[in-house]
Formats: sequence, C-alpha cells, structure tokens
Amino acid sequence: MSELYRRNAGIVVFNRRGQVLLCKRNDVADSWQFPQGGIEDGESVAQAALRELKEETSLYNVVVVKSLETPARYTFPPQIITKMQQRGFKNIGQDIYWSLVYFAGADVEINLQTAEPEFCEWQWSDFATACELIVDFKKEAYAKAQAEFAPLIATYRP
Repeated sequence: MSELYRRNAGIVVFNRRGQVLLCKRNDVADSWQFPQGGIEDGESVAQAALRELKEETSLYNVVVVKSLETPARYTFPPQIITKMQQRGFKNIGQDIYWSLVYFAGADVEINLQTAEPEFCEWQWSDFATACELIVDFKKEAYAKAQAEFAPLIATYRP
C-alpha cells in the first residue's frame, strides 16, 4: 500500500436488532460515519478496531465477528487534503480495513465524551440508510463493508 494512503481500521458495530452504529463528527457539520482510526505499527486490523472503538465510543463489550484483509481505498477531496497538509499530514486518502463487531452491551455504555472526543452524537440505523448518510467520497468504501457484512449481520446469532 502507498504511504500516501493511511492504513485505517473501520468498525461496523451492530446490535441485537441488526442495526449499525453511526456517529456524527464534531468537526464537520452533519457528517456521519462509522468509528475508525489509524492502524499502529504491530497492530492487527482487529486489535486496531477494538482500540479505536474504545477510544472513540468507550465500547468494550463487543465481539469481533470478522475483519477484512483487503482494504477499501478512498481519496480525500482537495479541500480536505489541504487541511491535512496544513496539519502536517501527507496522506491523500485512506486504505480502510473493515471489521464487523457485535455489541453485546446496553446503549448506556456508549459514551462519546472521551479523552479526545471525535463525535458529538450517535444513532442506530439500518445499514442501507447508514450508507446513504456517509459523505460522497467514502460511499464506495462503505458499500464494500455493506456487501461483506450485511449478510453476516442478518444471520449472526450470539
């Protein structure tokens, strides 16, 4: 993978009702996404997914159902690349490695007021609606997650 594309763990969290967790970014108006974050050196995709999920939502009462070995790639729009470069980043996009995670806990466990908050709201949604709410430049990457994980969610029995 190119170093211009940051290795990233994307997490699709689903609940007992088969709904997926969407979080609203606190730095971009009306921007919803699944939790995600960088994969650190020496981490597996699943390890990074669990770490990022806990850092961003405080969730730990989860079970990893599947992690994909092949990433979905997306490129940032020019205005985001400019903002990233101003902050010292050289990435022009991300290679997102998806993990599907079953949430076995209760909604009260979801806490976005973390050490470094990235989100200001959350909601449960069906997968198709979630993919419609995602910013355009990520839609193809989210479609890959939906194609891989929707059938697993439909048949998963804890």
